[in-house]
Amino acid sequence: MTDSPESRNSGGMGRMLGSWLSGPEAAADRRPTADKYRGQALGLPEEGPGSLARSGKRVWAIFLDWFGCSIICGMAVGFMSSTFSTLVLGVWFAVGVFCVTLFGFTPGQFAAGLRVARVDGAPHVGIIRAFARQILIVFMIPPLINDLDGRGLHDRATQTALVLTR
Repeated sequence: MTDSPESRNSGGMGRMLGSWLSGPEAAADRRPTADKYRGQALGLPEEGPGSLARSGKRVWAIFLDWFGCSIICGMAVGFMSSTFSTLVLGVWFAVGVFCVTLFGFTPGQFAAGLRVARVDGAPHVGIIRAFARQILIVFMIPPLINDLDGRGLHDRATQTALVLTR
């Protein structure tokens, strides 16, 4: 008895849709190795410098960056100016691209003890990755959707990770 194309496809399609509809837990079951901690698949340590940053520190860092840019823009154009919000976003964007490209962290990330690292081990993030990462963060949805390691979609798309420095 030979398998017809319909019978072969029906089992595969069910498995594909079943894992998609079941959520991220189903994908975790198919992972080649069972990771003991977040970042193990990336070759990062479990704790300490170089380990993946937790959500609390990431939010604190972005708050510090936004607050600093707000103070600078408020002093430049006034806090009640009609262009204040747009200017804050522009300055925050420029600071993010410039600082991550040159130093690997923004001022807020530095204060929170974080840095942006490439997952392939290269020493510098580079301007293209920093620019793409910052554009994705502007839309706020990519940072809110995390993978099994806790990295946002913006980090997955740019092959980076936010790691601890201390």
